[in-house]
Amino acid sequence: MRFDIDSYREIADSLVRNKSRSLLTGFGVFWGIFMLLFLMGGGDGLKQLISSNFEGFATNTAIMVSTTTTKPYKGLKKGRYWQFTYTDVARIKAMMPELETVTPIVSNWGQEAVNGTNTVSANIKGVYADYCRIEEPRLKYGRYLNESDIAQERKVCVIGKRIYTSLFPAGGDPCGTFIKVGPVYYQVVGVDVSSGNISINGSADETVSVPLPVAQKVYHRGAVVDLLCVTGRSGVRISDVEQKMRQIVSREHTLDPTDKQAIMVINTEQMFALIDNLFTGVNFLIWLVGLGTILAGIIGVSNIMMVTVRERTTEIGIRRAIGATPRDILSQIILESISLTTVAGSFGIIFAVQLLRLTEKIVNSRPDAAPVEFQIGFWTAIGAVLMLSALGVVAGLAPASRAMSIKPVDAMRDE
Repeated sequence: MRFDIDSYREIADSLVRNKSRSLLTGFGVFWGIFMLLFLMGGGDGLKQLISSNFEGFATNTAIMVSTTTTKPYKGLKKGRYWQFTYTDVARIKAMMPELETVTPIVSNWGQEAVNGTNTVSANIKGVYADYCRIEEPRLKYGRYLNESDIAQERKVCVIGKRIYTSLFPAGGDPCGTFIKVGPVYYQVVGVDVSSGNISINGSADETVSVPLPVAQKVYHRGAVVDLLCVTGRSGVRISDVEQKMRQIVSREHTLDPTDKQAIMVINTEQMFALIDNLFTGVNFLIWLVGLGTILAGIIGVSNIMMVTVRERTTEIGIRRAIGATPRDILSQIILESISLTTVAGSFGIIFAVQLLRLTEKIVNSRPDAAPVEFQIGFWTAIGAVLMLSALGVVAGLAPASRAMSIKPVDAMRDE
């Protein structure tokens, strides 16, 4: 194809002469590419927004909860209540090498946290240092509980975001200060500002995390623990080892291993898989709607170009008569088609990017919101332009074929 300045002038003149048709057809391409890119960026942003509710939470985690039995077993009636003990923790650690972390939790709700004249309701959560592998903290100040805190049974704590803002309204680093929670004074060693919405025995915002041995003695919990949290090693699916965990605990407490209500296992792996499957379907619908709209616009471009060729039969015939080759005619028609689709599509890309930027600002204007990106990538935009160019060639093939078949004699007779 020969692309010279005269060819571009002819294309521009053609688009101006048929500006009403060009605008109408270009709008179809504009709307199609806008729909595809806006939905793609919006879908990615929505996935990030939903995933932010699981911020800091391990994807291969299971939480074991003890409840009332629903099946009789070995002469024991249903309806028995039982609780986990430290023996269960030790047995699971020893018998299940597939697990990386096995850590218990002891909780005490409805405590009053006090700092001077400031008071707020708080939940005590007694944990080991390795609990950070279950629910990763996002520390604004200080550190998390460590092994020395556990071994020496230090009265130290890590406070949640709401506890911090209520007890320290002036802000600043509270580490080293003491707060009273219930009957005990704890020294603050860290501030956790995690914004995830998964709650394990209380929201992280309203939690005061203390060494588990301290909570065990202060609240007279003995050998009983409230929850068992586990994470699998790399490559281990929690679903594959769930039944083995049930069997280990069932033998210790004389429970029916098939009684899933007695030993509830909350598998976060399944929740994350559900979200991934949901957005796989959403992405499929986005591509279906976007490409369908684009193809409708491309068909419109092809039809308009066909009408344009029919109206310019005489012009094309005269050009053929004075020496224009079929290749020259082909170049002009296809380049017109590419120009129309690319220009309209470029405006669609710009409009989609700006609207996504506005959406991003609105969503991220929420107080204490985790930043979310509602945007498309650079290479996605480049790919969209290349796709439009290719579709422009496809749209111009049929009109170009018709234009090349026009004979000068037939064109004069048509005139």
